[in-house]
Amino acid sequence: MSTAIFEPCGGERWRNPFPMYKQLRDEDPVHHVLDNGAGQDYYVLSRFNHVFEAVVDSATFSSAAGLTVNYDDMDKLGLESPIVMMDPPEHTDLRKLAVKRFTPKQVRELDSMVRAFVVERIDAIREMGNADIVAELLKPLPSFVVAHSLGVPAEDRHRFDTWTHATVDANAEGSLLDANAVVADLFGFFARLIEKRRAEPRDDMLSALILGRLKTGEEVSMAKLLGMAFTMVTGGNDTVTGLLGGTLEILTRYPEQRARLIEDPSAIPAAIEEFLRLTSPVQGLTRTTTRDVEIDGHVIPEGRKAMLLYASANRDEREFGADAEACNVSRKIRRHIALGYGPHHCIGAALARLQGRITLEELLTRCPDFAVDADAGTYATGAYTRRFTTLPFVAQA
Repeated sequence: MSTAIFEPCGGERWRNPFPMYKQLRDEDPVHHVLDNGAGQDYYVLSRFNHVFEAVVDSATFSSAAGLTVNYDDMDKLGLESPIVMMDPPEHTDLRKLAVKRFTPKQVRELDSMVRAFVVERIDAIREMGNADIVAELLKPLPSFVVAHSLGVPAEDRHRFDTWTHATVDANAEGSLLDANAVVADLFGFFARLIEKRRAEPRDDMLSALILGRLKTGEEVSMAKLLGMAFTMVTGGNDTVTGLLGGTLEILTRYPEQRARLIEDPSAIPAAIEEFLRLTSPVQGLTRTTTRDVEIDGHVIPEGRKAMLLYASANRDEREFGADAEACNVSRKIRRHIALGYGPHHCIGAALARLQGRITLEELLTRCPDFAVDADAGTYATGAYTRRFTTLPFVAQA
């Protein structure tokens, strides 16, 4: 009988959840947690093929009942579902309007703006000599990019940053749905901004959604617009921080891999896929089964939550080879699920890759001998997103 267990992580437990993942993959890949802490059970999928098949089958593994192990997410939310809690065809219809603002070409046009931000922050860190890289770069960068993408006016971005940080922290704690005051402030701000954009559309995502029409010919409702802003703030910040912090930890631990990127910077875009695979900032989210599902002889009954462990799947030797736990910046990756896949592939994926690429290009050029002290770093609490909240950085190790 397997001794594998699954315990939700958070804080110090994020330091090394990978042995737990491996034991689940090897011994109990369809693991049944009998009590989620609220007297309800759920299942945990940890192998790549099982997670991948669930991710792409939104008809069977539904997002509509929420993405945590709790069965009352939608009651707590108290508003129309944001896009991440929709299923096709409703999800697909809204997604088509949103992704028009996130094509690779449009994202590339942000290159100079993002690069200027990164360079300014890195130069300031070099002057300090050592710093908390999360506070100085890894948290401010995605906040800046999300604000720009949503069309937040420059004069309001200092207020936006405060709301963003509070919302992200609540999300990391796993208590976003209980953070009523934060969410109310955020929605109030964006409701006013949406009305401004109705009167004077600009070249941003909110304006594109306001001007767009759903397949029915209807306008995008205020609730859906607010839901998109909610999704961008909660999904586009701590995830990028997690990718970047984890990447710097990996490059400190694998100096030979860093040397390869310094020698050939053109390899950085492909290497970002390896860093996404290994860091998997969103370690897992749940779906709810719409029918009884049999997986390798185990039956997940209809209406039960299933935790899809992306981070475990992305280190599965069955998909990525015997060295799946190690970093290889030249690895040929056919597919990974750090940014989802299929209907729920992250709409901001190109933005995340852009921020990762530019940050690495500039750090490896300006601070090629940097080091981070992961042992002294601290992790966010909360059971879904793995990211450093502090990470000591030395520009010249």
